[in-house]
Amino acid sequence: MKGVNLYLVGMMGTGKTTVGRALATKLGYRFVDTDEIITQVTQQSISEVFATSGEAAFRQIETQVLAKVCAYTHLAIATGGGVVLQRENWSYLHHGLIVWLDAPTELLSTRLSADDTRPLLQTGDLRSQLETILQQRQPLYSQADLRVVVTSEETPEQLATRILQEIPQVLKQPSTLPQS
Repeated sequence: MKGVNLYLVGMMGTGKTTVGRALATKLGYRFVDTDEIITQVTQQSISEVFATSGEAAFRQIETQVLAKVCAYTHLAIATGGGVVLQRENWSYLHHGLIVWLDAPTELLSTRLSADDTRPLLQTGDLRSQLETILQQRQPLYSQADLRVVVTSEETPEQLATRILQEIPQVLKQPSTLPQS
């Protein structure tokens, strides 16, 4: 990987934080969770930031955090699920390799059913909320360098291993000049 950062994107509940930690360990990288940095900087939970300042303010803080993080190398970075919504964030994400963790709505619904810390899931039916959010974000997630389908059968460590096995297929190979 030569120090290139790995950015994990995807819906809430896909395992970006857990898989990111496993990837960092396997690569000898440091692990960063942008949501954890936001909570440290604001001294509020993500839900509190949404409640007191609104989603637009949260997205602005998220962009600022991403801008700072991308200046470093040798990082596995778990991003917030909505990081792909801001066009500016893509310029930061493209400083590294973007891995989309893609999980079926049924799996996300199971994983998030008891989680009351997700501001975007606090109204209405959980499954339909997830489907609506995924429908909005899927075209953006699909711009990632690598799409990895998450299943309930794989442990985070197994998923991290599979990601590392698939990365060489998407890394740009140096072009070779024809011999004269």
